[in-house]
Order: sequence, then C-alpha cells, then structure tokens
Amino acid sequence: MARKALIVKQQKLAKKRQRIYEEMKKAKEAWLPYTPPKNWRPTKFYNRCQTSWKTRSYMRDFWVSRQAFRRYAREGIIMWVRKSSW
Repeated sequence: MARKALIVKQQKLAKKRQRIYEEMKKAKEAWLPYTPPKNWRPTKFYNRCQTSWKTRSYMRDFWVSRQAFRRYAREGIIMWVRKSSW
C-alpha cells in the first residue's frame, strides 16, 4: 500500500495538471500563446494503479497493477481477458 502522503500529493498534482490542460485548451481555442508555469513538469506525474496506488508493475492499457490485473481477470471483470490453461 502506498503512503498516504504520496497519494494526496499525486491527487493534488492531477488536479493541477487538469487545470493547466484546460487553460492550454482555452488559449488554443482563442488563438493565444500560452506558456505553462515554471514549476510545471509532466515528469512529476506517476502512473499509479487505480485500486492499490502502486507505481511498480503498472499496466498502462488497463490502468491497474499486475496483481490487480490478475485478480480482475480471474473474476471476469476485464472483458476479453481470461486465465489461460493448456
């Protein structure tokens, strides 16, 4: 389980990223130049599992970690994915 401070930090950064993207979109629609704030770096944001908030073994296509993917595949929650046996 991820530390609570990291979870809160990532949630704040996600809100900030969303706000900046909206400002960029408005500026683009109005044909105005837009420069993001100096302390804004896209590399600050981590891909995290939506259930366990783990950063490692993250599967981009499904937005979950490897452990959550196995659990969801076994339960049949993820469509078109089955546990293989031969």
